[in-house]
Amino acid sequence: HEQMLTQSDIDVVAVTVKVPRHRELVSAALAAGKAVYCEWPLGRDLEDARAMAALAAEHGVRTVVGLQARQAPAIEFVQELLGDGYVGEVLSTTMVGLSVPGDVLGRPNAYMLDRTNGANVLTIAVGHSLDTLNHVLGEFADLSAVSDLRRPLITIEETGEQVVKTAADQIAVIGTLTSGATASIHVREAVAGGTGFLWEINGTDGTLRITADAAQPQIYPLTVAGAHGPSEPVELPVPAALRQKWPALTSLDGAPAYNVGRAYAAFAEDIDHGTHTVPDFADAVRRHEVIAAIERSAASGKRVKR
Repeated sequence: HEQMLTQSDIDVVAVTVKVPRHRELVSAALAAGKAVYCEWPLGRDLEDARAMAALAAEHGVRTVVGLQARQAPAIEFVQELLGDGYVGEVLSTTMVGLSVPGDVLGRPNAYMLDRTNGANVLTIAVGHSLDTLNHVLGEFADLSAVSDLRRPLITIEETGEQVVKTAADQIAVIGTLTSGATASIHVREAVAGGTGFLWEINGTDGTLRITADAAQPQIYPLTVAGAHGPSEPVELPVPAALRQKWPALTSLDGAPAYNVGRAYAAFAEDIDHGTHTVPDFADAVRRHEVIAAIERSAASGKRVKR
């Protein structure tokens, strides 16, 4: 990669390797003055993320972090509905989700079992889900968290080998957003099955319900439903104008790459117009700070102020 970074015709470097190598490769690209797209999580921990964000600021380089659920048409639609007062004042919000089900994992993902690698249910499934919630409804003012490891032995699919897992498989968070709304999140892993992803936003006048097959809103197609008063929510189709913002990407709709493509397209527009619509490394640090707060609360048993 050192030789590649010397080439003047390379404008953007995409870092999509496993998390433990992010800091090394991102830092090299930033030092070379290249714009960087890095998958989420940005680093193994908050220290990694802060170091990369500081380096980007030092070199004045544009960055993007792969929190691409923000670019999902359904999430943009939910923002529009809330802005139009669909639910009235937001009083509370609840998320429940399922990450990897069962006790069998493929060899390529076995590194996610080691908590120190920074790629696990807290940083990935909870990280993406929390970012979506915070992006739409605002940050936490304070939170309390429970983290537990209920299934410490995982079988490797290809070999049948049993590996000891050190990363938690149950994450539950409850707190207050800066708006005053109550927020609760429970994401679980290694259970047999259950609700894939359910996010409710409850207000004085109505309810919005966002669902998917798993707690990975950056990957899985999202369905939006809504209701006024006590009625059961019914599906609200995402407007075509949002889904077709970039016509060249419409063939990817429903595929895992769809929101990534939309993030790249938005980043290109940001570069052309001097705007800032995609999450950058500073945004990544804010999300890593929430994850660190969850870890502190779970370890101490105390409520943590943000």
